[in-house]
Amino acid sequence: MSVPHTALAELKAHLQTLTALSGAVGLLRWDQVTYMPPGGAEARSRQIATLTRLWQEHFTAPDMQRWLDVLVPYAETLPDDDDDAALIRYVAREYDRRRRLPTDFVAELSEHLSASRHVWGEARQTGDFAAVQPFLEKTLDLSRRMADYLGPYEHPMDPLIQQNDEGFDTATIRALFDDLRRGLIPLVRTIADAPRPNTTFLARTYDFDTQMTFLHDVLTDFGYDWQRGRHDLTAHPFAIRLSHGDVRITTRFTPDYLNAPLFPSMHESGHALYEQNVSPAYEGTPLARGAWSGMHESSSRLWENRVGRSRAFWMHYYPRFQQLFAEHLGNVSLDEFYAAINVVEPSLIRVTADEVTYNLHIMIRFELEVQLLEGTLRVADLPDAWNDMYEAYLGVRPPNHALGVLQDVHWYNATIGGRFQGYALGNIIGAQVFEAIQETHPDIEEQIAAGEFDTLRGWLTEHIYRHGRKYLPQDLIQRATGKPLSVEPLLRYLHTKFGELYGLSLPMP
Repeated sequence: MSVPHTALAELKAHLQTLTALSGAVGLLRWDQVTYMPPGGAEARSRQIATLTRLWQEHFTAPDMQRWLDVLVPYAETLPDDDDDAALIRYVAREYDRRRRLPTDFVAELSEHLSASRHVWGEARQTGDFAAVQPFLEKTLDLSRRMADYLGPYEHPMDPLIQQNDEGFDTATIRALFDDLRRGLIPLVRTIADAPRPNTTFLARTYDFDTQMTFLHDVLTDFGYDWQRGRHDLTAHPFAIRLSHGDVRITTRFTPDYLNAPLFPSMHESGHALYEQNVSPAYEGTPLARGAWSGMHESSSRLWENRVGRSRAFWMHYYPRFQQLFAEHLGNVSLDEFYAAINVVEPSLIRVTADEVTYNLHIMIRFELEVQLLEGTLRVADLPDAWNDMYEAYLGVRPPNHALGVLQDVHWYNATIGGRFQGYALGNIIGAQVFEAIQETHPDIEEQIAAGEFDTLRGWLTEHIYRHGRKYLPQDLIQRATGKPLSVEPLLRYLHTKFGELYGLSLPMP
């Protein structure tokens, strides 16, 4: 066996060990937020920190540099789309980032975030921001230290964005957000003056078990493989990949509002469908995961909104859903139901926000992160800054911290900065992807209306899912759609859908 092939075989064997460690950490974290008793929090933080330290030590071991010294030049001799070349490039980039982070720092960060998440879980129930403030202050300090380790940078947010949406930076995100904001503001203002549809029937108790049974069948139709997954309850919904054969989703339940667990489950299934359809050939390597945050969110937002909130979807599923909840929906027509689940109105909660105002929630968080990292906003002043921006952007003010600064888990179980932009990127990417699907399959809406999703899932698998992390996000978007990333497809979609829904004549952006 030649030297490059020997080095590649040794590298892949090493990556298998790292993958096993990652899966163990993921399982500990999944259990932490689903079934772990409260008394296990302290020990769980130590367990996760120990395994995270081991992962860091193994990934930055001297052998990695030795292998890469041989393999990086070898990758340059291979075609750009070769799987081994893509793996080597990915590992080289990640190794360069990871070796900049001291092992002690990684362990400290992991242990702190595990403890912080547990405290947030309790504080969110009571709205007690003071309980998490010292944890958040330390998280901010650790986030700045991480940015410094990973530098140099134009903006302290840049290296944090790179970890979640490689190829993007603060300036690129701001430019996209500026374009999107200019297109959204007239739309939001126009809809605000239109009559509001009736939504009172949504604010009733829809039996949880009945909804979960309905969702089981829907997710099965989507193509979620129950032999490789499960569906559980948690405070903040998420999906997690433990291996190719174990991709789990969670949801939340709001007793007096229909939308949860309905749409959070569809959202998380979009993440899971991505992970379940990555090529099994990549198992045991870093390529065996979805391509970063924005690409992943494009899948989850597509299945939640372009499918789950579409009129076509409910043409097929509403008769059964109406029958299951005849007491609440017996006299509610399909058009009334469709209008209600798509109502546009300012709200406090990001995860239940409508498609038109959703990105404003992301822009608020992104701007607050920028200010925190720049040092122009103190953690102690964050709750008031949050409330002020909600009032300025959406015209609503949170009555308590549980509905305000404590509503999202992100700042309490990860670094501050570099994660929220992925949700808005997901909407932008998802709209561009769906336009590309419509160009190839003009009848895709009719297929959805028939409860048939093989074509949709098949296109996504062929052009996006199966590639895992083989390509950088913007390269993958170009390959899948034939075009560079743009906000125009999202604005066209929103103007068309909500212009029709509200009976408005909206000029195309």
